[in-house]
Amino acid sequence: MMAAEAGVRGKLREAGQEQLLRFWDELSPAEREALLVELRPLEPGELKEHCQRAERAYSGESGAPQRLDSNMSPLHPQLLGSTKHSPPGQLNAWEEEGFLQISQNKVAVLLLAGGQGTRLGVSYPKGMYRVGLPSGKTLYQLQAERIRRVQQLASEKHATECTVPWYIMTSEFTLSPTQKFFKEHNYFGLARSDVIMFEQRMIPAVGFDGKAILERKNKVAMAPDGNGGLYRALSDNQILEDMERRGVSYIHVYCVDNILVKMADPVFIGFCVSKGADCGAKVVEKAYPAEPVGVVCQVDGVFQVVEYSEISPETVEKRNPDGSLTYNAGNICNHFFTLEFLQKMSRSLEPLLGYHMAVKKVPYVDEEGNLVKPSRPNGIKMEKFVFDVFQFAKNFVAFEVLREEEFSPLKNADTADKDTPTTARRALLWQHYRWARKAGARFINVNDSREAEQSSCSESEDPPAVCEVSPLVSYFGEGLESHLQHKDISSPFILDRHKAKEADV
Repeated sequence: MMAAEAGVRGKLREAGQEQLLRFWDELSPAEREALLVELRPLEPGELKEHCQRAERAYSGESGAPQRLDSNMSPLHPQLLGSTKHSPPGQLNAWEEEGFLQISQNKVAVLLLAGGQGTRLGVSYPKGMYRVGLPSGKTLYQLQAERIRRVQQLASEKHATECTVPWYIMTSEFTLSPTQKFFKEHNYFGLARSDVIMFEQRMIPAVGFDGKAILERKNKVAMAPDGNGGLYRALSDNQILEDMERRGVSYIHVYCVDNILVKMADPVFIGFCVSKGADCGAKVVEKAYPAEPVGVVCQVDGVFQVVEYSEISPETVEKRNPDGSLTYNAGNICNHFFTLEFLQKMSRSLEPLLGYHMAVKKVPYVDEEGNLVKPSRPNGIKMEKFVFDVFQFAKNFVAFEVLREEEFSPLKNADTADKDTPTTARRALLWQHYRWARKAGARFINVNDSREAEQSSCSESEDPPAVCEVSPLVSYFGEGLESHLQHKDISSPFILDRHKAKEADV
């Protein structure tokens, strides 16, 4: 123990972070060992640079957000596909190409699930959250069942058995509860060997004085290194080698909190493959010009996501001759990568990614060893963003989808104005209501005037009738006519596999 302490203390002295051992004499042997285990992997040079980088970012040495207006240009139409504007025949062709790739076991999905549900007001991973659907399903269950269904569709189309492996990037906070949750639910019907969980790196939170923060006497305040930590995590955990062994060529990456996400979306996969893309992004049309979302565009000819704070109000409002917004491709953190591109990123290009600063409230122990939960931000967390790799793409494409069909994030508790459990639940139920109506269902116990309205998805009210369609029955609205056409349905209604089989009789 003494030798280990001396080694760690020397590293901290070199990094200028000896304060992390200031309670050493008060710790039990077990607490000392736990602290050493946490500190041992921290390299002095990296730790010193990390803390200095955070201090510089906070003090403004890195500069205020740079206005990029004069350097920006929108995506060229040739790089952009669209569920709204592309011809139906073209969409069908892309979908067939996507199903072909899936049937050949060339497609994997990768879930970014390292963040905690702090803003949501829960202490467990977001994927375990129930938004109040009639079925009671969690986000994880919905996503697992969509994978099962897309595998089934691809297998039926090409008369073969296929697998879409599911890689789940967790963090120190989410790995154990996620593993336990999946085991308790028997991996929601997926093969255990096809659900691969791995952990991203954790890095210290830093005070405004450039000193790493002690969360407890024997624990450093650590935070995930952002969703851009994916690229180091792929290397740390030999995930790319696993993909290569399985014959995976294309990876669909997405965030856990989007209740409408289409994992392994055949249309998106087929579009990217047909275009020969090494990197792609799904985007949605901005809800209004000043919506505070990043836009996918080019800066000095390089593809990137430009944040709202980096654009002037005049550029935000800029319009094309047809009246549409010039910078309208809202980023939704939904991406396509080839395996080769990810290999290049993880092996050589990842160090070139920049860090982004987030100022947070970080619990800490004061000089007397008392736990303090600050009422205002007191610490800096440095993150990398997954989409900052666009700049390295040789053939980048974007695919525009309808927000009401594919994007409703769950970020905040219901006390917030948007992106809440209520808005997520309504988005899914509106979608399924539209599917049921299109398939010919009749809802028999709802207000006729409301039912007659062909409303689009709205976050402000519930749909006229409650209808939930299991992903095991329909991946994206397909095949519902045989179950619902000319059927009288009472609200609320759940169409699961059991009811679907009854309807087929």
